[in-house]
Parts: sequence; structure tokens; C-alpha cells
Amino acid sequence: MATDFDILVIGAGQAGLSAGYHLRRRGLVPERDFLIVDHAPGPGGAWQFRWPSLTLTTVNRVHDLPGMSFAETLPPGSESAPAATAVPHYYELYEKRFDLRVHRQVTVRVVCDRTADGQTCAGRGEVLQVETEGAGTLRTRGLINGTGTWEHPFVPRYPGADTFAGRQLHTRDYRSAAEFAGKHVVIVGGGISAVQLLDEISQVTSTTWVTRREPVFRSEPFREEDGRAAVAVVEDRVRRGLPPGSVVSVTGLPLDARLRAARDRGALTRHPMFERIEPTGVRWADGHFQAAEVILWATGFRSSLDHLAPLRLRGQGGGITMTGRLATQVAVDPRIHLIGYGPSASTIGANRAGRAAAAELTSYLGISPDRR
Repeated sequence: MATDFDILVIGAGQAGLSAGYHLRRRGLVPERDFLIVDHAPGPGGAWQFRWPSLTLTTVNRVHDLPGMSFAETLPPGSESAPAATAVPHYYELYEKRFDLRVHRQVTVRVVCDRTADGQTCAGRGEVLQVETEGAGTLRTRGLINGTGTWEHPFVPRYPGADTFAGRQLHTRDYRSAAEFAGKHVVIVGGGISAVQLLDEISQVTSTTWVTRREPVFRSEPFREEDGRAAVAVVEDRVRRGLPPGSVVSVTGLPLDARLRAARDRGALTRHPMFERIEPTGVRWADGHFQAAEVILWATGFRSSLDHLAPLRLRGQGGGITMTGRLATQVAVDPRIHLIGYGPSASTIGANRAGRAAAAELTSYLGISPDRR
């Protein structure tokens, strides 16, 4: 296999597969003109690592990839199937149907500029040099990065966290509510995953829910215009070089039947953030103490972009200034598109971002459409 490509796609989740599909539609050939690499052992992106109780009935929604519907891959009566098996099965069939030839297990360690004299990480070069574990050194003229957030869980620092004698875990580590039976669990976070896990855990043991901000629930259906408004807010931030921020802060939390039941049994009683963590629990500024054996940090994720650090893409605002039709193109380096970042950090947004990145990057690199 060659080591030089016009375009390298990092990540074979929803965004990466969408980009691969649209690159093929524009006449590029996998393993010759572009290459998709992924670090996971099999298809499915981050879905393959989700907790078993997250089923197709409890997940928000799995949007179709371009050219192939999710529904056609599901057997009858599969509504309660675990998302961690159903979605990877869909992705596997998708990769085969469109012959995307994803290379696994390939972990990208660092991306540098390569200059004409062979120097790396020294200013803008002619090509990008990509050091990997699993595929050696790759060189590419353009990069579509779809690494998402799953590999970069965020846990805020709180005084006393290292003294806690119980168990601390992140959403990423969650498997089953049953393992917490008989233990008091403090659940930290105000997002959709936080309230889903709160609902599950509160059915088997006692819980305390804490958030930085007062959560806002919405009982009315989530409309298309609501989604557009949420995306517009995030897009505005990344175009100004600010960190993307939370979509839930714009959309609110959907108050479905399960969460209504959780509210009725008192599980959705929200408390403000505690001031510090002690060996046997958490304490608030007013002196109130809650004993606990478990702290579950449902505090979200950050974009997995450490491998791009040598390129110095971040600006003074703390984020990466994005441009392009759907804000996928890095303003300071048009050779690089980030999909699954900012407004494209959702399954439907990732689809559209894959198409935009494929079109804009091939145009920037001078690759004509429908090349054979």
C-alpha cells in the first residue's frame, strides 16, 4: 500500500464514513487517492463502546448515513436492541457496501508539517506527515479529522478529589446500574447522558444529582427549527475561535415518559455543585454533607485533537477558528477539516459536515470532481 495520499481521513465514525462516501462520489479511490484509518478494533465508531442498557429505544436518535438507511439493517422487533451492537452492525455493512476499506487498528500519534528539506513541525510544509501506530508514517496533502470526543472524557478538578475513598468513574466507564446497588451515588452533570444514567441508577439505589446550572427541561417535541437554532449558536462560537460549548444549553433536556417517572419518584431533584470532596462524601459551601460511595462524573467530553497540537491550530480564544460553508475548515490551515467538532458534533451534523469537507477539500487541493 502507498504511504502518500491526497487526503487522509482519521476516524471511521459517522463523520468519517460520511466523508469517505462523498470522496468516493467525487471519483476518489480508497487506498490510492484517500485512506480512512481508525483506532478501534472494529466498525462502529464510539457506539461500540456504549453501555449495554443504551438501546435503540433510549438513545436520542441514530441518523442515517448517506446512501443507506439504518432501518434496512435492522431485523423485525429490534427496537430494544443494544445500540452498541446495532449501530456497529450498520456501520460494518455500510463500509462493505461502499467499499471504504477502513484500516484498523491504526492510532494517529501526531501530525506535523513536512517541508521540502524533510524537516517536520517547522512551519507550513508541502505535505502533512502523520505518525501512526499500526500503519507507520503516512503523508497526505489534506486531512479530514473525524476523531470526535469519546477518547477525551472530561472530569473537572475539585478540591479533595484524590482523598475520596469510594469509586469515581466517568460516563465512558459506565456499564450497568446493578453494580451500584446498596451504594449512594452522586451523579454530576446536566446533559442527556447524565439524566439517562440518573434514571437507571435511581431505580436500584439512592442518588444525589448535582449540576453547575439549573437544568431546563422541555416537554414539547424537539422541532427541526430548534435543532437549527442550536447548531447556529455552536457554529457562531467556532467561527469566532471560541470553544464549541454545550448543545444542551440551547436545546434543553427532553422530558419523556421515563424522566417523568424519575421525577415522580424524586430522582430529578437537582442540587447545586458541592464545594469539595471528602473521603466519605461531598460537602457544600453551607456545610451540608452527603455521604457517598460513588461519584459518577457525567460531565461530557472534549474534542480528541491532541495529535494535531504541533500544528498550533488553537487561537487565543481557546478554540480553533473555523470557516467554510458548514464551519469544518480550519481558518489558519485550509488543508485541514474538522468534522465531529463544533456544529458537526451530532450524527446529523456529521453527515452534512462529511459532504462539505469532501467538496471543499478536494476543491482546495485542485482535485476535479468525478475523477476516474
